[in-house]
Amino acid sequence: MRYLFATSLIACSSFVPLMGSDARAEGFFSDSHGSLELHNYYFNDGYRDGGDDRKEWAQGLLLDVQSGFTPGPVGFGVDALGLLGIKLDSSPTHNDTGLLPIHDDGRAADEYGSLGLTAKIRYGDALIKSGTLLTKIPVLVFNDGRLVPQTFRGTQIEYTGVDNLYLHAGHIDKNKVRNSTDSVDMTPNGYSGDQGTDFDFAGATYKLTPNLSLTGYHGEMRDFYRQEFIGAVHKWNLGAGSLTTDLRYFSSADSGRAIAGRVDADMFSGLLTWRQGGSAVGFGYQKLHGDTALPYVTGGSVYSFSNASVGKFIQAGEKTWMARYDYDFAAVGVPGLTFMTRYYKGDDGIYKNRQAREHETNTSLKYVIQDGYFKGLGTQFSHAISRSTYSDDRDNYRIYLTYEIALW
Repeated sequence: MRYLFATSLIACSSFVPLMGSDARAEGFFSDSHGSLELHNYYFNDGYRDGGDDRKEWAQGLLLDVQSGFTPGPVGFGVDALGLLGIKLDSSPTHNDTGLLPIHDDGRAADEYGSLGLTAKIRYGDALIKSGTLLTKIPVLVFNDGRLVPQTFRGTQIEYTGVDNLYLHAGHIDKNKVRNSTDSVDMTPNGYSGDQGTDFDFAGATYKLTPNLSLTGYHGEMRDFYRQEFIGAVHKWNLGAGSLTTDLRYFSSADSGRAIAGRVDADMFSGLLTWRQGGSAVGFGYQKLHGDTALPYVTGGSVYSFSNASVGKFIQAGEKTWMARYDYDFAAVGVPGLTFMTRYYKGDDGIYKNRQAREHETNTSLKYVIQDGYFKGLGTQFSHAISRSTYSDDRDNYRIYLTYEIALW
């Protein structure tokens, strides 16, 4: 394990001599930064329908090194992301929580790791990146809900040369899920075949006023599905508080050969959030139209208010009501302490020709030390209760210990 992590450290720094000593004064080195995140996670998934509970404990390390750019009209740089997961406690009877890879013999891996390198080019207001990407856009959201994040491999370009406008496009050809070291072709969630493909996207965000932004994206997993997204976020300041309206609309259909079958899913969701002092209270509604569930990439997350700890509430025809409350204890003199609770209730869905109803409650309490020697050290306790007519009923407990260290 020590050798594996040391190898990652050496590999992450191996690009430095290639740029020459003159780069240091021009920003390649002086604008660089590195950080190390330590994730100590315990997961306990309790199955209420008679199945074995899933319980695992593991340690994760995330080394993030980002260079500046070389001088001149065109600047070059390199980023590196080293990921390592270490098993602390697991058994064949209770594994498969998503923290660790599972071998063919049914046992969790003792450790797993990967190194991702990303080349980047800056020209004026354009930034091109190629290599390992943590893409988080409405039509493609990487999953960071376990020990190490899901990563993609591809190329993207971002442009910010027009006031209040952000343009973004890219091509993704590989996906590495959060508990694996294998880079595989892109596939939609739930697909069990052996054919994969790639993913293209393009989109923009425009800030129409200081309080109103509009976003549109197109994504296509070739020969599987295509998806359009339109969203609007508006913040209205009212006296001592503010009201935020967040509206999202997805339209999804099959693409090309439709390898995984027909896709027909439109989804509208909206959330109203009132913030005042340390409190934030939100109420939302979501409705799917069409004959299939909302498609998304294997192992990924969904850009939805209903992307809960256990369920996603995106079955065909499903309608979901949601409520959420957050409190930041900085308002009463305890910075770093936060509380969240939320509730979802989904009805009228269809899953494999049977009715899908579900409800889920999530609660979490988190504290991060704000200053002093242990600044960045955090702990979080999360609890989820999930009940469903088409999936296992689960009581989920999670304990996180995290520590983010700025290396330079």
